[in-house]
Amino acid sequence: MSLLEAILMGVIQGITEFLPVSSSGHLALFKIFFEVENEGGLLFDVILHLGTLLAIFAVYYKDIWKMIVEGFSVIGDACKNIGIFFSNLVHRSKGGYHHVICNGYRKFVILVIVSTIPTGIIGVLDVHLVEMASKIVLIPGICLIVTSILLFIADHAKGGDKMPKQVTYSNAFIIGIAQGVATMPGLSRSGTTIAACLLSGFNRKFAVKYSFIMSIPAVLGSLVFELKDLADVTFTQAEILNYFIGMAVAAVVGYICIKAMLYVVRQKRFTGFAVYCLIVGVVCVGAFFIE
Repeated sequence: MSLLEAILMGVIQGITEFLPVSSSGHLALFKIFFEVENEGGLLFDVILHLGTLLAIFAVYYKDIWKMIVEGFSVIGDACKNIGIFFSNLVHRSKGGYHHVICNGYRKFVILVIVSTIPTGIIGVLDVHLVEMASKIVLIPGICLIVTSILLFIADHAKGGDKMPKQVTYSNAFIIGIAQGVATMPGLSRSGTTIAACLLSGFNRKFAVKYSFIMSIPAVLGSLVFELKDLADVTFTQAEILNYFIGMAVAAVVGYICIKAMLYVVRQKRFTGFAVYCLIVGVVCVGAFFIE
């Protein structure tokens, strides 16, 4: 893979990860049409996602830091409650327990964990299917058409006023399933999960925040999963440099696109993206049968 290809793919990743047009689908189509050779398989895709992950940290660093702090507090209070339970058992007393989920950020942490469970299970089960689908132009084409339908639905979804305290764990689990299915190339992760959030009654701004923050454990898990297969792969210094340049480009472009996406969701302007995905999807399906 050349430096130019790495930069172009970084730009594609940064734009399409946060705008609802499917980063995996566009990366797959770019590789197919321009015959990009990539020894690392899906690793470069994961590294590009790591770049957009840095963009998420840059935009939501206050929320993420607060979630980390409250996450450790949840663990601490849960451990204290275990201690109180055994103390009550031994001394036959009725000591009071700590209220573990006592604020919105703690609930947010648990919701993300619940969403990550089905995403992780689906991601492990379909990893080979995703890699195979990325090499066939028909699959991204069909999935882009599905993304178009989801975006039309999202545009007409009323949304709601649910914030973390009002969101149910079943809501979070269903959204996690949506994120897991969206690993298929052509299905927009952000479009799919934001649509699922809006249909679950989320506040529109919180739907965007939840969609992006819930991707953090999924991307980190994918990176760890891909690293285990690198023992037999050899990289040149130039390739490694290209990977990191692509990641940096994805981070910068992604930061800009997160800001744009916040505006799109608030203004209910998914229709243009839906039409774009429909056109690209139809062209890809047509190209597959014409060949």
